[in-house]
Amino acid sequence: MKFLETKLKGAYVLKIEPIIDHRGFFARSWCQQEFSDRGLNPNLVQCNISFNLKKGTLRGMHYQTAPHEEAKLVRCTQGKIYDVIVDLRPNSDTFKNWIAVELSATNHQMLYIPEGFAHGFQTLEDNTEVFYQMAEFFHPESAKGIRWDDPVLSIDWLLTEDLIISAKDQQYPSFQETSF
Repeated sequence: MKFLETKLKGAYVLKIEPIIDHRGFFARSWCQQEFSDRGLNPNLVQCNISFNLKKGTLRGMHYQTAPHEEAKLVRCTQGKIYDVIVDLRPNSDTFKNWIAVELSATNHQMLYIPEGFAHGFQTLEDNTEVFYQMAEFFHPESAKGIRWDDPVLSIDWLLTEDLIISAKDQQYPSFQETSF
């Protein structure tokens, strides 16, 4: 695997290194030792799947608060997403900054999201499936979110028309109303 550092400290785009032959390819998508060697959280305890019927589905921006902050490794296994993360670590040089990465079933890229980040995505195709590996169990009392369209963050979403967003995601507080 290739670990490509992003402008947000601790967040990486991962690219597989396929071994290709007449059958297709073989590639490693996870190695505890490689994550540990880079100081990334290697303790994955839970996997989740998000299946999204329609293009324009937006989920986010989600995070868990201490003591249950979570690192995530996200991959799109079917379709295509615009994956967005926001640095919510108040002492970070990139606090309130965000990046977006296109993850798809064809590019096989993954996004490592460290603890202290909000995460959300927008589907760019119908019938899109997202696979998450989580470094913390889900704790409802620690599950939080901030508005996907918050003007302080000014996230540049690719699709702005006919979005499909849950009522819960639409009711998250603004960045200004949130404490980290």
